[in-house]
Amino acid sequence: MSYRVDQGISPTESYSGQGDTSSSKNRSRRPCDSCRRRKSRCELVDGATPCVLCRFHRQECTFKEEPQPRKRKAASLSEEETNNTNSSRDSLRRPPPVSSDKAWIPRHSFHDIAHRSSHPIRQDPPIDDYANLKGPSLLKKTLGLQNHRHSRFIGSTSEYEQTLLELDAYNDKDEVPVGASALRKVNATDAFILSPDEGTRNHEEEIVDLDAIEMIVAPHGQALIHLYFRIVHPSFPILHKKVFLEKYQRTHREFSPPLLAAVYILALNWWSYSSDLALLPKPDVPNLEKLAFKTVNDIIHRPKLSTIQAGLLLLQRPEGDSWALTSQLVGLGQDLGLHLDCSTWRVPAWERGLRKRLAWALFMQDKWGSLVHGRPSHIATTDWEVQPLSEIDFPESAADEDDEDGSTEVEKGRTLFCEMITLTEILAVILSNFYTLKAEQDIRMHAQDGVRWILEKAKPSQLALKTWFAQMPAILKMENVAMRKLSSTGYLHLGYYAVEITLHRRIIRALSSLDDPSLVSICRHAARARLVSAMDFVQGLRPEHLQSFWYSASKYCFALIGSFVSLLWVTVQEKEEAEFYKAKLEEYRWTLRLSSKSADFLERAISMLAISTGVLVKAIPDRSNAEFAAARIRNPAKPQAISARAHSFLDSRSHTHSAPINEYSESESYEGQTTEHTPDMGETPEDSATNEDFIPDHLWFANAAQLNDISAVYGESNATGMDHDFMNMPGIGHVGDGYDFQALRGHEGPPGSGDVEQG
Repeated sequence: MSYRVDQGISPTESYSGQGDTSSSKNRSRRPCDSCRRRKSRCELVDGATPCVLCRFHRQECTFKEEPQPRKRKAASLSEEETNNTNSSRDSLRRPPPVSSDKAWIPRHSFHDIAHRSSHPIRQDPPIDDYANLKGPSLLKKTLGLQNHRHSRFIGSTSEYEQTLLELDAYNDKDEVPVGASALRKVNATDAFILSPDEGTRNHEEEIVDLDAIEMIVAPHGQALIHLYFRIVHPSFPILHKKVFLEKYQRTHREFSPPLLAAVYILALNWWSYSSDLALLPKPDVPNLEKLAFKTVNDIIHRPKLSTIQAGLLLLQRPEGDSWALTSQLVGLGQDLGLHLDCSTWRVPAWERGLRKRLAWALFMQDKWGSLVHGRPSHIATTDWEVQPLSEIDFPESAADEDDEDGSTEVEKGRTLFCEMITLTEILAVILSNFYTLKAEQDIRMHAQDGVRWILEKAKPSQLALKTWFAQMPAILKMENVAMRKLSSTGYLHLGYYAVEITLHRRIIRALSSLDDPSLVSICRHAARARLVSAMDFVQGLRPEHLQSFWYSASKYCFALIGSFVSLLWVTVQEKEEAEFYKAKLEEYRWTLRLSSKSADFLERAISMLAISTGVLVKAIPDRSNAEFAAARIRNPAKPQAISARAHSFLDSRSHTHSAPINEYSESESYEGQTTEHTPDMGETPEDSATNEDFIPDHLWFANAAQLNDISAVYGESNATGMDHDFMNMPGIGHVGDGYDFQALRGHEGPPGSGDVEQG
């Protein structure tokens, strides 16, 4: 994505690197004299002088000087390689030669990179063992970021007998040699095997890869790292800033190649937010991405915490969605013991905090990836011991915040990250209760009970969502935007709407003509109100939100709102209502098109929506869908049963970073309870369906009543018509199980929520 700054010439237009094919293809046009002397690209706007750089430097743009004789690059490079291998200049410009039998990239391509790089890069050798570093260093006793070894957790069923590992004889030793490897105990029961990196796949090419990555961005590596920690890191704190900068200060050769590339790739999205970079041509992003993914395939054979960091960052790219990579990262994270409670481990305190942040980031990627791709989650609550995050797990504070315009607030980013974890836990319960194969079986078994059974199951999750939103810290409100600062709170609120819609989708799909018409009406009106609120939210996004960092699932969440419109449209039975949703879908597409001018990643959301609904909605008949509904009733969608394991997991958790609410425990605490007033449930259910069949019209409207209660919680107080209709329905005036949602009516709702239109 590219972002604009208020300048006479837009650097993102002049140096986009991807739209300016005319100047690159037209070799007959010579550069101006100044650009030729600087050896810079001469860029004309609309083909007229002065060029960009001459205009920037306020100098005359002339074409009088004769070009210098060209050198034969291929020949000169060959001579340097053959005759001048000890040349200091050559060693600065080219990484060590690659053996022909293990070349990671075609030799001619590597030479091209060497030619294009007119800036020297550092040739300092990396530290072999951090334990031998002189002076203070955070890395001396690290477990997961050693530079010459990688670690793997020893499981209870491995060839190492756990009872032997627990013997006191090993407790006083930091490491016990095991052949070429070493055994390291981190507490009385947990241990790792440390194996040398040497000999693993393509390890000998790691320096070559790092130099190639650095040459692509040279001499802007330091500026890009500064951009990354200004804008991305505060809202997605999976790196340790001081550790990263300590390593980079010595040499770029200490990093995992895909991690260094990933940091550069993400930072390049905010190229124009650096006054030093805005008017310069951007580096070759496609080549950077190729190197990143090539080296990811290498380092999985020597996994470290940096492997997980690199994978998670690459998944945040605008085109970064990959369920295969997510699945691979979960497996590598288990190799590294990220699923365990590291609170008592004998590792540096900063590493314990980093492990916890990485573990929860991996948890989020797994659950949101499961939603986005409609796949089974890989992380089971029965094998998850990671403790909730607390303030001490975040090394940066407000004192580390950058005052430069366009930066992200550190304190807000930390709170945002923690609240996203809590929201993800609610999503995990919904996916477990409504979108697993076991849940589908339960729904089929209770098909004769109609939508009421699903509403009963959905109620705990809906209550958890309401409470979560009501207790959201004020700093994360959408209107809370500091002057000249970017704000990533948009992805948190968008995620909240996506989780609600996910829950409501399941309810709408379950509606049928066999259900009580008044209940159907309530559910559909609740769903309609949720849709209107979500669309108002998107329309209300400000540039400070759109141009900030957005979580990887955001593209899907934007598209999901449009898919939800199509679900409501295909299940209607009144022509007037069908016209309403048809218009809403077009309105939403238009909103995304306008917003995409400020955030290029929305182009991906538009494409997803066009592919998923553009063709399918054309099959929706103009007349009533009664026949379609009847067919759906005969083959009803499958309700999902609540997972006792997930709920017990939530019950056992306490979130120090957020209000005292256990979303999973709520679901569990309400499991087995029944409500006499299903309309109350109608308020609560919002269910996520990724791959469910559409169900009759009544499904979505059943949620509307729930939404009225939701309106009370979210501040949609202007929906007076709905309030009157819904709250006067039997049981709606009071939501059972001791929850008085009327008392929450005064709570401020999501920014952008407006009046709920009546159909």
